[in-house]
Amino acid sequence: MTATPPDDPARSIVDGKNDGKNDGKNSEPDVDGALLRSASLTPTERVIPTWTDPSARRAADLIGGPMGRHAQVGRNRIITPLRVCILMAIAILICGWLFKAACIQTGADGNLDQGGQRPWITACYTDVVPLYGSHELDVGALPYKTSWLDNGEVRYMEYPVLTGFWMYLISGVSHGYSAIAQASGVLPVPLDVGAYFTIGAIALGLLYLWAVSSTARIARRRIWDTAIMCLAPLLIVHAFTNWDLLPIALTAAAMLAWVRKKPALAGVWFGLGTAAKLYPVLLLGPLLILCLRTGKMREWTRTAVAAAVVWLVINVPVMLAWPAGWYEFIRLNSERPPEYDSWYFIYATLSGSSIWDKAPGAASPSLVNLLSLVLFGLACVAIGWFGLSVHRRPRFAQLAFLVVAAFLLTNKVWSPQYSLWLLPLAVLALPRWRPLLLWQASEAIVWVLLMLSFAGEANKGLSIYPFINAALVRDALVLVLVYLVIRDIMQPDKDLVRIAGDDDPSGGVLEDAPDRFTVPSVPALWARRRRADAGTAADAGTTADAVGADEAIADRR
Repeated sequence: MTATPPDDPARSIVDGKNDGKNDGKNSEPDVDGALLRSASLTPTERVIPTWTDPSARRAADLIGGPMGRHAQVGRNRIITPLRVCILMAIAILICGWLFKAACIQTGADGNLDQGGQRPWITACYTDVVPLYGSHELDVGALPYKTSWLDNGEVRYMEYPVLTGFWMYLISGVSHGYSAIAQASGVLPVPLDVGAYFTIGAIALGLLYLWAVSSTARIARRRIWDTAIMCLAPLLIVHAFTNWDLLPIALTAAAMLAWVRKKPALAGVWFGLGTAAKLYPVLLLGPLLILCLRTGKMREWTRTAVAAAVVWLVINVPVMLAWPAGWYEFIRLNSERPPEYDSWYFIYATLSGSSIWDKAPGAASPSLVNLLSLVLFGLACVAIGWFGLSVHRRPRFAQLAFLVVAAFLLTNKVWSPQYSLWLLPLAVLALPRWRPLLLWQASEAIVWVLLMLSFAGEANKGLSIYPFINAALVRDALVLVLVYLVIRDIMQPDKDLVRIAGDDDPSGGVLEDAPDRFTVPSVPALWARRRRADAGTAADAGTTADAVGADEAIADRR
């Protein structure tokens, strides 16, 4: 599936098959800093979605139909696929800001207008607005050092260190802007919280454009698949719900560094990402499995050590200076009950059970904490065994997607914006437009129904049950994506990335590497056991026949 129409006999690659010759145009340079393959692709090596994807083909009717047979592919130096994708992302990010803008409106009294259940009815809620005041960022309070009372309980900044100081940095920039705007008399002077939200949204948007650029460079010949994470309904509703675009950008940068065979730099970005959010460290697990399989443990060790060092450099000073503030993230996550989007909450709501509640006198819900940890651990073991036993080595992005999806499905906390974590991974692991867009649409519906349930039926909202139904559909769609990824791993002839001619664009040193260590699959182990049992039974039968013959001879004597 390349840029040449399927019925063109002149194409050089057909359904992932080539003539085995290497003309130098499709090889990765070994020199550090050299251009990736996508920088020098020939027209016949590029994948055109409007030729290969039914949904993209139909959507192209809005702009004149699929690309023509005689189009000049890869010749325009200005309107490149990456720049078009970035423009798409900018447009959607603007829509994301507009979606949240209802929550930063100025009321008749000159203050922030949150009346009439505005955050819930308009679904514009964002953590950025209420936390600006409640975490004393409006007065420039230093995170982790500053505490406040919340219902009589001492609280600190509950986010990982890099995110906490990102919030502090943006508050400082917004204070500076407000001062300059007031002094100039020319610049617009919004509410302090409005300036804080908008400046933070611009910064996060730039980070997301970085993530788009990194993902596009990893995608190589399938660069147009990056449009999936640019024209994303999920991005409209959750780009600025929290600060998750920060770790997403750092994780994408880490993956690109790994692709460029710079494991130490990849570790630096992974360490920074983990200092902003927990999930980037999860990607070291799939890398461990794949490096173990290909004998690339030296590269994995360099990545893991670099990530650990960077994380420690960022966290240890805060840990030593303000231990209670640093520990707040761990304390809060251990004590919080199941989140609305999790299956634990859905089960408790539908069944009326209190099984996940804290035991009398306990500080945390120990049962749900233990169960979520065990389930995720079992999922990781299963994914690891699968990665080592499947006939052909999985791609890095595929295993990474499975691990992050398993974390979301088994964790007691699935905040709605966490689904953004899957976006870049889904583009690389499963570049199929229809299922990914359906999943993202379900996420948007889940968010709106959750907000309406917060408003309540008495305030023109809804009950919790429409949200629960939508969340179950969303979970089912995520499981469908998991199934499709597993199917592509087990049947590489259905993997759109591999049938286009690449082994693993996200693999770096793993790409085209031979297997050094594998384990038997579970079906193979089961078959081996069945054969062993059958052999034992046969041996027992032979022995019994021999004993019976000896006894018969003895009787005749």
